[in-house]
Amino acid sequence: MPISQSYKNRLFPALRQIAHHYQTPFHIYDEAGIRETGNKLKEAFKDLASFKEFYAVKALPNPKILSIMKDMGFGFDCSSVAELRMSREIGATPEDLMFTSNNTSQTDFDEAALAGGCILNLDDISLIDKVPVLPELICFRYNPGAKRTGNDIIGKPTEAKYGVSHEQIVEAYRRAQQKGATRFGIHTMLASNELNYEYMVQTAEMLLSLITEISQKLNIRFEFINIGGGLGIPYKPDVPELDLKAMGEAITALFKDFSKANGYEPALYMESGRFITGPHGVLVTTAINRKNIYRTYIGVDASMSALMRPGMYDAYHHIEVVGKEGGETEIVDVVGSLCENNDKFAVQRELPVIEDGDILVIQDTGAHGIAMGFNYNGNLRPKELLLKPEATVELIRREETVDDLFATLHFEHNALVL
Repeated sequence: MPISQSYKNRLFPALRQIAHHYQTPFHIYDEAGIRETGNKLKEAFKDLASFKEFYAVKALPNPKILSIMKDMGFGFDCSSVAELRMSREIGATPEDLMFTSNNTSQTDFDEAALAGGCILNLDDISLIDKVPVLPELICFRYNPGAKRTGNDIIGKPTEAKYGVSHEQIVEAYRRAQQKGATRFGIHTMLASNELNYEYMVQTAEMLLSLITEISQKLNIRFEFINIGGGLGIPYKPDVPELDLKAMGEAITALFKDFSKANGYEPALYMESGRFITGPHGVLVTTAINRKNIYRTYIGVDASMSALMRPGMYDAYHHIEVVGKEGGETEIVDVVGSLCENNDKFAVQRELPVIEDGDILVIQDTGAHGIAMGFNYNGNLRPKELLLKPEATVELIRREETVDDLFATLHFEHNALVL
């Protein structure tokens, strides 16, 4: 959907100045908007005994962004060594880190154990015996299989590589108990970019019911349930937003009912990424070519390596042309320079008539934009900027250089004679 009017009012009048200073292309994020959304999420669950958001680092892995999350009291959902290290470098403590990996290597486990550890969320029952030292607090990622349906992006649970099956889940906690675990949580992740809040309510209900069953069988008490991320944002104009208030009220009611029946209330954890930062980032790019053949193509100085969602998922990202709102329009494809025909930001999109030098703002890139970048064709990922509340712009990641790409080609000679 179009970015918030507040962000637009602060960004668009300054964009030519920003573009002149930093040069396009670049992603630019709105700190004020990120904080506003984070505070709305906390407000939605204020009546729970305990609530904590673990920001999904994979959505926007930048230390400046993670520092904003930490300032709001959020933790971090990590799935790799790099994400753990970045989170620790900005001050995350072990209780701030939810480490959920799959096909976890010994190197991953060693990193997870550093600096006091983390909340270890195991993806597979077989991993219990592979953890060098099982921590006191253990969590398992639950895959309900045919008991639930996924959504279009994440797919069917029965076809997902993630999680402990329903048939294995009680045994997983029993084996963790036997190896010394005394504190427990449970996690699941079943949806991606879900706009129907009732789906998330059903997920909370499912986990609360499941921990009741496990507790009765094993006489254990759960400190938290983590319903994962997956809260959606409306990429297309006129699509209604997720009803966060209604979701919060419905999930809170479930927790209060659980408390009455069981005598305690576990904490609710979530790991939203896209929902927190997605609408508060844009990719700014300049039109550099106009090609008229069977279609009209507008070539820009960014490519799919800066935002692969349209090419990979046929995803819609709203585009505005600075200074040309309400003018004459035409149907065009907006494309980059990669030697791939899916290097397109928009296909047969009605946009204002674009000329070389016009600035295009490709919206909702604050999650899974720069994070999914790549270097095919030797393309370089762009810089990242942060628009701060005090009306300043800060460079928070420089653009890549050709020397960066060539750095891995410089190494000591290493040959194995067979």
